[in-house]
Amino acid sequence: MDGVFAALADPSRRAVIRRLGSGPASVGELAKSAPITLPSFMKHLRVLEDNGLIRTVKTGRVRHCELDRERFDLVDDWLAEQRLIWEARTDRLELFLTTEEESTDES
Repeated sequence: MDGVFAALADPSRRAVIRRLGSGPASVGELAKSAPITLPSFMKHLRVLEDNGLIRTVKTGRVRHCELDRERFDLVDDWLAEQRLIWEARTDRLELFLTTEEESTDES
């Protein structure tokens, strides 16, 4: 999980993920919108691929990229678990605060 969040921490990599959300694209198509050199861009793709967020396939001379949606399901599951934990905590805090207000009002 740490690698996934580290990979998503970079805005260039998030832009690639956002673009691939619309469907597969070649490295050339993805690199056009990146304000960095191709070798630097390729390093970003490698980070995404090494962390299981994208897959690349070479067809002839063109390398195509696509999202690995299963990896995002793992992230979604983890976030859902964290959401439940924090909702329970805020519910307990709300209960505590409303109980305190009621007991103060009765005094």
